[in-house]
Amino acid sequence: MTSPGQTNIGNQFAQSGKTGTPTPTRKRNTTVTHSAKANIKVLFALTLVHFMGDFYSSFINPLFPLFVAGLGLSLTEIGVIAGINRLLAFIVQPMVGYLSDRRPSRAFILGGLLLPVVFIPLSGITIGFWTLLGAIAMGSIGSSMFHPSVTGMVPVYAGNRSGFSMSVFNTGGTLAFAIGPLFVTWYAAGFGLNALPLTMFFGLLVMLYLYRVVPAPRDEGFKNLGFMQTLSASLGSVWKSVALIWAVMFLRAVVGQSFLTFMPLLYVQKGYSVVSAGVIFSLFTLAGTVSGLASGLIADRIGFKPVFIVIHMLMAPVLWIFLGLKGAWVYPGALLAGGMVLASLPLGVAMAQEIAPRGRSMVASLMMGFAFGLGGAVSPVIGKLADLYSIQSVLLWVSFLPLATLPFILHFPRVRNGSSTTG
Repeated sequence: MTSPGQTNIGNQFAQSGKTGTPTPTRKRNTTVTHSAKANIKVLFALTLVHFMGDFYSSFINPLFPLFVAGLGLSLTEIGVIAGINRLLAFIVQPMVGYLSDRRPSRAFILGGLLLPVVFIPLSGITIGFWTLLGAIAMGSIGSSMFHPSVTGMVPVYAGNRSGFSMSVFNTGGTLAFAIGPLFVTWYAAGFGLNALPLTMFFGLLVMLYLYRVVPAPRDEGFKNLGFMQTLSASLGSVWKSVALIWAVMFLRAVVGQSFLTFMPLLYVQKGYSVVSAGVIFSLFTLAGTVSGLASGLIADRIGFKPVFIVIHMLMAPVLWIFLGLKGAWVYPGALLAGGMVLASLPLGVAMAQEIAPRGRSMVASLMMGFAFGLGGAVSPVIGKLADLYSIQSVLLWVSFLPLATLPFILHFPRVRNGSSTTG
């Protein structure tokens, strides 16, 4: 069995139909494949791209109470904005992943990052539902552009620590969603929404560093393939296992996005201030940075499947407890609930890339993009139900979904870093 560092070479032999000793041409290709040692500099840059893009994207949900108050939006309209945000930010990623694999370019990374850095801050000076939706939509499109490329590049530079490296990369996003709400609620409370555009200058400065450091994505050999051919080449005979992982990631995303979208509104309704609701939101996401790293380390040692089982068995009861807490107990409850909901997010991506190593951008876009985005696109339905009943009741119903993922998880293949078996 080939090591992780030999994956690309093995794929090249598979394409050519040759086995045995590499030709001189094949040997030259070994200089551009990843080794057993992780490239810390590149991984840091990729994680920083993830952090910056999600930092600005994290401004949206915590400001919903201010948008409701300032623009007179209904919960259904908030659900539409959240749904469009996730639809554009994630559900279109498979097509972007296909384009990234077909024509690797830094334009997807740096150009994509530029859009949320610029347009999300402009949401502070919108004058109504449609202009707010437009600003958020542009930022969301940018998010869909950089995510597949940078996520697909992580295992190339991860060496033999794919699970942990993906968890570190994912930490960039979850940490951004933890810090961003604290920053933006403090900033908006102190300076007002009209001052939000000034925050874009920090992101533009960071982009100057990223322009110098971020490498171009590597060619996976899909230049002459169409979308369905690329999808087939990426998944091959493991498509059923990938589909099972996708189903679990989708249901987990419905849970996560429902809480992330409506949790700030719920606690403002309960009498907490906007800043306090932002703290609860941040604690929820901050816990995911720790749980994601821990789950990645454990999965590299014992495999992905048992970690998935434990997390998804505990997720539902932890969420039920969280929703029943009052007063100061809500804050530690948010840590525990967020840790459970977000712990398996990097595992789905790393596991899918492990069993389908070709077309990493495509595979990443299916796991973090299509699944996550389709889960977020359910937000208008959740918002409508919340208008009819209550946010508390709807989130309680949503909390049952992790139990529905267990039959899928039980049929996962047994996968550890660098190896997989069925069963």
